Amino acid sequence: MQESLVELLRCPVTRSKLTISILKKVKKEFDGQLIDVIEEAILYADEDCFYPVIKGVPRLTVEAIVDFEGFLNAAMNDYEERKMNVFLKYGDLIAFAQKKNKRTKKSFTQEWSIFNYEEDKTWDADEEEMIDRFLKETDETIDSLKDKVIFDAGCGNGLLNSLLAAKGISNIGMDFSNSVEKAYARNGHINAHFIQGDIQFPPVAFNYFDIVHSSGVLIATNNSELSFSCLSPTIKNGGKLSVWLYHNRKDLIHNLFNAIRKITSRLPLKFQYYLYKTTIFPVSYVIKRIKKNKQNKREMMIDILDWFSPEFRWEHSQQEAAAWFRKRGYCKVAVTTTDAFGFNIIGEKG
Repeated sequence: MQESLVELLRCPVTRSKLTISILKKVKKEFDGQLIDVIEEAILYADEDCFYPVIKGVPRLTVEAIVDFEGFLNAAMNDYEERKMNVFLKYGDLIAFAQKKNKRTKKSFTQEWSIFNYEEDKTWDADEEEMIDRFLKETDETIDSLKDKVIFDAGCGNGLLNSLLAAKGISNIGMDFSNSVEKAYARNGHINAHFIQGDIQFPPVAFNYFDIVHSSGVLIATNNSELSFSCLSPTIKNGGKLSVWLYHNRKDLIHNLFNAIRKITSRLPLKFQYYLYKTTIFPVSYVIKRIKKNKQNKREMMIDILDWFSPEFRWEHSQQEAAAWFRKRGYCKVAVTTTDAFGFNIIGEKG
């Protein structure tokens, strides 16, 4: 991570600013120049809480104190004492976050671990198509984004963030899963930053971002509207919130698959992978080839995992989503894109 990023980070529990104790720096190439970046560190909140920076990525989930216990214990002489103080104050919250997030983090970590940056498309889009889709969804242009800062809440493989940064557009990509490790490692542009965090506890400054974009993420949380509400404070007045959601479909096969996933999504994740690979994948492969779909095998498998593995997969109508915006005082609410599976909707914060 770049040290300048610390100014924008916040404790997801107390909302206080963070201070940093740097453990290790390395050289990383950005836009053809080598600069010093922070590889390992501890981030401290004002009130007891603390979080690690590992592999250049700030780990800012509520439960990071447990998830990265091995690293923290080795890096801090007073880890056990500090941990005890945190659990005395926030033990119930940490336990809640662990239970809420455990399966979802593992699911999306497994999904994105398959992705090959050199060969695979992201949701059927090449790099140019990814940029074009983002601009349509957010109702922006490259020129209109030049002086804006974007928060990508649920950045997945992080490729879009690097593509935007290559065009001079500043952004922070956040994901729940360990996909941010590879996203950060592969990024070579100084305007893109990556953090690990939970959109229901956004670890960034409030009232700061010009655009917050969350594509296909709210519907994978325990409560889509709650997650929407938790993201809203990060946007400055006059800023824009953009979300992509699944919509309801009157389709027999679609609804059958949703019924199946209610059962299979509860199975162990490794077992799910091999179950889908030996059952759904062969049928999907044949059908897609008949339809002249050019997805490769990894892309097909990512699609299958994205549908069947997540613990949650909510579907919402455009009217319902528009109500989320209206209830929170947004104006200029509009659906910007629709496709077979979902839609993108935006609103301007009043």
